[in-house]
Amino acid sequence: MSFTRNSAETIALQSLAWLVANEELLPVFLGASGVSEGDMRAAAQDPEFLGSVLDFILMDDAWVIECCDAQTLAYEQLAQARQSLPGGEQIHWT
Repeated sequence: MSFTRNSAETIALQSLAWLVANEELLPVFLGASGVSEGDMRAAAQDPEFLGSVLDFILMDDAWVIECCDAQTLAYEQLAQARQSLPGGEQIHWT
């Protein structure tokens, strides 16, 4: 299943909301991304930032499961949404 950019952004925004509500994981994301809590509202309008949110969550299967369960998404939908955002194209190494 492929996503339109709009539906991918919606999933990424919902994932960002899940991340912000996660008191343990949010500081890890802030440290890894370099964005401040104050800058996140403006950054949430940027499709590249939304892609970075999904990239971060996709780093750990447990985070994917928690995020998808909270949104009632199939586990593969985060990766599929990521592919529809800037920088999410599959890289072919051969």
